[in-house]
Amino acid sequence: MAMAKIDEEALAEAYNRALALEKAGDIDAAVEAYREVLDIDPEDHGGAAVRIASMGRGEAPPRAPDAYVETLFDQHAESFEDILVEQLGYAVPVLVRQRLQELKLGPFKRMLDLGCGTGLTGGTLRDMVDDITGLDISENMVELAHEKDLYETLYVAEVEDFLEDNDDEPFDLVTATDVLPYLGALEPLFFGASENMVAGGLFIFSSETLPETDARTYAVGPHQRFLHSPAYIRARLAETGFELVEMSDINVRMQDGNPSPGHLVIARLKG
Repeated sequence: MAMAKIDEEALAEAYNRALALEKAGDIDAAVEAYREVLDIDPEDHGGAAVRIASMGRGEAPPRAPDAYVETLFDQHAESFEDILVEQLGYAVPVLVRQRLQELKLGPFKRMLDLGCGTGLTGGTLRDMVDDITGLDISENMVELAHEKDLYETLYVAEVEDFLEDNDDEPFDLVTATDVLPYLGALEPLFFGASENMVAGGLFIFSSETLPETDARTYAVGPHQRFLHSPAYIRARLAETGFELVEMSDINVRMQDGNPSPGHLVIARLKG
């Protein structure tokens, strides 16, 4: 079936109008404009559904639209590391390495780096692992990771889809640094990880934390990134066969000069 051609001009007009209304604080009108955006572009390359949820309207989607995440990272691939590390102070891969060393965990045989981006986590853990497989939804990101020659295998794929379809040998380390901010419901990720791991294998990921005053399990925060409640993470890990090794408080990144409180989670797949 041929894809309906998007009216780029109408889409740009509606999206810019929605952004301007959101910035001006006219939430009702902004939500209406973002709904127009979704009518024009149902695949949602601009993340309108996530923006509506970030304004506290409508349900948070179970995950950010694939088209949005792919577009976002394809556009920013070249400047990604500079923005993330230099401007936003992102150091989660280094924190992962520190915790593994302090807990005397590793070395590892096979690592799966979910949402590998340009290879920040793969590069940081390279000397602790024999064989690393990376995947990312953004082709441009995977090309940059490929140029670094850090990974034995690289895939362009959406994380949950890959975990469901993959039949490679299982992994004894699975990492997902900066993946949860693009996912709401965690069951597909956690279950998918467990299905691709050896018993006793480690699953390590970072999350951004929903304030304790918020009763929801997950929500879209003001920066269009998903926030998760620690209780929800614990419950979902237990339900998908993991035991929690540790959940430590971290600052995931700086945003507008303020820290983004989050967690670094290490879980072990039960035998």
